[in-house]
Amino acid sequence: MKGGTSQNSLAIARWKRDPIAFIREVLINPETGKAFDLYPDEKRFIRLAFTVTPDTRLPFAEILFSAPKKTGKTALAAMLTIYVIVVLGGPYAEGYCVANDFEQAASRVFQAICRIIEASPLLRNSAKFTANKVEFSSTGSTIIAIASEYASAAGSNPTITVFDELWGYISERAQRLWDEMVPVPTRKISIRLTVTYAGFEGESTLLEGLFKRAMQGELVGPDLYRAGGMLAYWTHRCPAPWQTDGWREQMREQLRPNAYLRLIENRWVTSESSFVDMEWWDGCIDADLRPELANPSLPVWIGVDASVKRDSTAVVACSFVDGKVRLVWHRIFQPSPKDPLDFEATIEASLLDLRRRFYVREVKFDPFQLVAVAQRLTQQGLPMVEFPQSVPNLTEASTNLYEIIKGRNLAAYEDTDIRLAVSRAVALETSRGWRIAKEKQSHKIDVVVALAQAALGAVQQGQEENGGECIIVPLSSAVSRLDGARGAVPEGSTRYSRPDLDAEIVADGAQASGSADIMQVRGSGRAGSVGRARFGRGSW
Repeated sequence: MKGGTSQNSLAIARWKRDPIAFIREVLINPETGKAFDLYPDEKRFIRLAFTVTPDTRLPFAEILFSAPKKTGKTALAAMLTIYVIVVLGGPYAEGYCVANDFEQAASRVFQAICRIIEASPLLRNSAKFTANKVEFSSTGSTIIAIASEYASAAGSNPTITVFDELWGYISERAQRLWDEMVPVPTRKISIRLTVTYAGFEGESTLLEGLFKRAMQGELVGPDLYRAGGMLAYWTHRCPAPWQTDGWREQMREQLRPNAYLRLIENRWVTSESSFVDMEWWDGCIDADLRPELANPSLPVWIGVDASVKRDSTAVVACSFVDGKVRLVWHRIFQPSPKDPLDFEATIEASLLDLRRRFYVREVKFDPFQLVAVAQRLTQQGLPMVEFPQSVPNLTEASTNLYEIIKGRNLAAYEDTDIRLAVSRAVALETSRGWRIAKEKQSHKIDVVVALAQAALGAVQQGQEENGGECIIVPLSSAVSRLDGARGAVPEGSTRYSRPDLDAEIVADGAQASGSADIMQVRGSGRAGSVGRARFGRGSW
């Protein structure tokens, strides 16, 4: 730090008595370029947890700050880590920022520490930065980012260890790391600080243990609990001034009910909740829609969820029309242990039939059951796309379907089997993500899973290609004008091919986008058809 030795000593002595003064006078918010403006709950927590006792120790070795999302927990942890290392730790103090099971080695708290030091004139020239370490040259003190691997903590002598989002520490290695990073008796100042919001009952066991211990302690202030050598702040309120009523209502609209409770109200939740409100589903039903029989120019995306003996097997086709996902067609097969499903006679035949009836853009399938089927269909020209039912894939597909149903961006025809399956689907949420699941083993929700896969393809590619596929609309007024052009390809015309339909068109003029008169359609019995084509990026 800048200034003479005696001047620094006086300042440090004052800051030990008043940690908030250090934050106000020394630390600069890199986002605003100004001093941090702590809100009342933060000030109360800091004074209780980080004001040293007469014997120059901190009153608590275990410190927990738990509040809803976007409360400034990461910034608070960064400020307090810097304070402990610079003011309280003395020579060769050691600070550790631990990444959880879902982060890389450099945790968000460590990144925030680096940004704050770089933005603070009184600190930046005394610190040296590397990829995972900050070192203060005048004291030899360090702040180090470590991965969630307990071996990386061996031999540490921590002044402060920060665990960020403890709900995400669920592996055995995380438990061992937590055990390794206990406060040590060889330092006067040695604490463990946890900043987090709530987790999942029965899964986030580390955090759940801290929470239960805190709730059994003494209430010493608003949402502040003291339990032996532990101080815990656990609130269901949104204490930060930027967390307005309007923001909370926005979050209520955007998040699933369980996610809202956990992230915004900081409440423990179970891993299961209803997938969607059935009123949302009913709002997506269009009484005028029916399963499409055939439309060779309609692009469709297909999802397949297969089972040989127990669960049902479903094939669902969706399109992307007028900014919405549209349910085009579906089929459900129900096998049994005594009558297992013949994939070749059911799934394979259905997909080949769909190729004849529609313009199949993609077939998403789980390779676990359908490798042989996919190989045969690929050889026959179907665009088979492996979609393993991994957590990231299922989270992406489930989230997409949830959002388009909630936003009424799905247009579906009425079907009692699909509605029953949707009503029986639950959102199974874990710390690694969430997916569509069923509450009871006997419930059949495979058509919902297939719908999620098909809808994901339609949204991902349909928006990009909207307007880029050929849509032939009969124009009787154009027949006589174009009829004489059949046979030869007129000069200046452009030929476009659709190998998947064994067809081609001859359009009136070169087209990269927009629409053009169709002069001819050849192949698959379509020779001589007349209409309009819409083009995009030179293909139809």
